[in-house]
Amino acid sequence: MNLTLKDPSLVKTDVYINGEWIGSNDSLAVIDPSNGNRIAEVAKVGAKETQQAIEAANKALKPWQQHSAKQRANLLRAWYDLIIVHKDDLAQILTAEQGKTLAEAEGEIVYGASYIEWFAEEGKRIYGDTIPAPSADKRVVCIKQPVGVVACITPWNFPNAMLTRKIAPALAAGCTVVCKPASETPLSALALIELADRAGIPKGVINIVVGSSGDIGPILTDSKIVRKLTFTGSTSVGKKLVEACSHTLKKTSMELGGNAPFIVFDDADLDVAIDGLLASKYRNSGQTCVCTNRVFVHSTIYQDFSKKLVAAVQSKLVLGVGTDDNVTNGPLINKKACDDVDRLVRQAVAQGAKIECGGEPSNLGKCFYPPTVLTAVTNDMTIAQEEVFGPIASLISFDTEQQAIQMANDTNVGLAAYFYTRDIGRVWRVGEDLEYGIVGINEGIISNEMAPFGGIKESGSGREGSKYGMEDYLEIKYMCMGGIDR
Repeated sequence: MNLTLKDPSLVKTDVYINGEWIGSNDSLAVIDPSNGNRIAEVAKVGAKETQQAIEAANKALKPWQQHSAKQRANLLRAWYDLIIVHKDDLAQILTAEQGKTLAEAEGEIVYGASYIEWFAEEGKRIYGDTIPAPSADKRVVCIKQPVGVVACITPWNFPNAMLTRKIAPALAAGCTVVCKPASETPLSALALIELADRAGIPKGVINIVVGSSGDIGPILTDSKIVRKLTFTGSTSVGKKLVEACSHTLKKTSMELGGNAPFIVFDDADLDVAIDGLLASKYRNSGQTCVCTNRVFVHSTIYQDFSKKLVAAVQSKLVLGVGTDDNVTNGPLINKKACDDVDRLVRQAVAQGAKIECGGEPSNLGKCFYPPTVLTAVTNDMTIAQEEVFGPIASLISFDTEQQAIQMANDTNVGLAAYFYTRDIGRVWRVGEDLEYGIVGINEGIISNEMAPFGGIKESGSGREGSKYGMEDYLEIKYMCMGGIDR
């Protein structure tokens, strides 16, 4: 391992169950996508250990619920503080296993920690209701209680933030958790939990299992103890998990795939729109669920916008190893991801698209694909219908506002959308007509802990972050008190 950390003990290679670090006879390799080198071997566990983790979470549930909201908040705040203190080391670990630049990794650490800080406070504001009673001898009260043991399954593209975004509200609500991080990026999760342990979060409240989805997933979905499953990942996998959870009628939160449109109207400030597109499209080398997938540009500004975008990509974006200075875009997560992106580009060209820059794998390594711009794309091309998950901007021309909205909504998913205009009437019309859970208006970066994150249609259900994000970890209980003398 080539990591140079101030605190090397943050690198954990065992799983974490009931407050103990547990090894295994089996292991999985964690690979640096920038060079193919093995970073570490992490304990790989299966059904037996997952069941142990569920039982540990269940045993810890009642004592954790009995902590006051303020006590839970203080422990979460201590965890947040430790993450901020160790953010440089955590960023190094993240870059090594995921590939994104150090600057982006540091941003993710702070972003992920913000959810812990937010929900530490929001947990103090889980309010109930008193309801007018049907008669004078009754009183009607609604209280909110934690749903119970929560299973969390997180992806490789944001291995820190996707974990904190699920664990923080669960713990703040009084739930305990069993978490399965992606096999590609387990080190970030394990480092986070080392800090949670140091913060004093009681044993059994957080459990981390690493291994095959085929071994671990069915134990989580079939368990009658687990009362909620939260997942971030592809729509196809999300559908399978919802189906599996239906047998025990678990609550589910699904943050699934997207096909984000980015609409540039003819009255937009083009330079502002270009900056927004660079941020939305090429962040994490296009490997985010809210990345722009289709760029709709009004026909009267199409040529001008295309030239400006190509110039900006070529002058501002630098492909390379995430730890190198001045690099803005790191490798994709693995060679398959690179091959998938290249396949989509080749198909688009065969269907009539034109490569303006980039457009073929880089010689920097087998996981590197350069920031690419395609023009002459149409909305029925494969590259416009599939989630690309790579640094490809596909430009599509439109003539009218209604045409742009129709094409933007012509997809079975609805996570994030973006549009640029200076017409206040259009802001409201388009914002209301876009079938998406998140809409960025004259803004390319939309995520923060105060706002609800989630989609509609086949982009999933539930929300993460904000006051709404707490509701998915709570059950409403109605209590009717009778026999009250007046």
